[in-house]
Amino acid sequence: MQIGPYQLKNQLIVAPMAGVTDQPFRNLCLRYGAALAVSEMLSSNPDVWDTDKSRHRMSHAGEDGIRSVQIAGSDPELMAQAAVVNVQQGAHIIDINMGCPAKKVNKKLAGSALLQDPVQVEAILRAVVAAVDVPVTLKIRTGWAPEHKNGVQIAQIAENCGIASLAVHGRTRQCMYKGHAEYDTIKAIKQHVSIPVVANGDICTPEKAQFVLEHTGADAIMIGRGAQGRPWIFREIQHYLETGNKLAPVEVDEKRQVMLEHLKNLYALYGEYKGIRIARKHVGWYLDQDVQRPLRAEFNRLETVEEQCSILERYFDELVKN
Repeated sequence: MQIGPYQLKNQLIVAPMAGVTDQPFRNLCLRYGAALAVSEMLSSNPDVWDTDKSRHRMSHAGEDGIRSVQIAGSDPELMAQAAVVNVQQGAHIIDINMGCPAKKVNKKLAGSALLQDPVQVEAILRAVVAAVDVPVTLKIRTGWAPEHKNGVQIAQIAENCGIASLAVHGRTRQCMYKGHAEYDTIKAIKQHVSIPVVANGDICTPEKAQFVLEHTGADAIMIGRGAQGRPWIFREIQHYLETGNKLAPVEVDEKRQVMLEHLKNLYALYGEYKGIRIARKHVGWYLDQDVQRPLRAEFNRLETVEEQCSILERYFDELVKN
């Protein structure tokens, strides 16, 4: 899998997820074997770039690997400007969001809402590709509704505009995240374009990863929700693809180390007040089992760094004893 001049070490990519794929999470996934981690979506509206949220998303200090930054918007000129600014900030790749189904994004005719307007899609893609000297990639859905799957058409437009690779989530905008992802449309897209195609949607086990790669013929797979609370999924999938064997479950000590390091990096990036609150959702994903619900509820009530770290240390100490 190659994107412009960048040769990826394997076929595993971290999907961009707003509020999730910040720098601590991306670095963690890269350490566990992902070849590329795409940043959180950044608005192309320059009026919001001076907020804490945007500054965190635009900063790449201390970041590992190839830096891919996702931008979102509906105005070709603003999208081109956003691409230029992010390349100046250190982005190696610019990714364009035409897959987000969120209402607050779609009501601005951005994200997956753009799939209804191929002419505007082309205008945005041409503007961004012309504005920067780095590879430009695109993420889409299969269409805007089950009866309107125009993924092949959009993919062909993308190829003609000079897009370096295309990621496709196997749902339409209307489907949101309901039901199951389908991969036949991704397979059809792969058969109609020569640029690299990345399959995305419901890939949460090594077996599913292998199935999707084989069924679609995709050049790589992109994993989003399957990595929440499980950054080691990339190591598990790569091992399975190489050997056909499954790795043993993650040891307690390793899970303890990963969670506490993740929290430490969140506190460092966001500060104590915001870091504590962002830590709650990540710990919720790490502890996403019925037997751990009381611990999650207690953790979500804690208001200091010391309390959060202490309760996790006690939890893991009890696991080791038992």
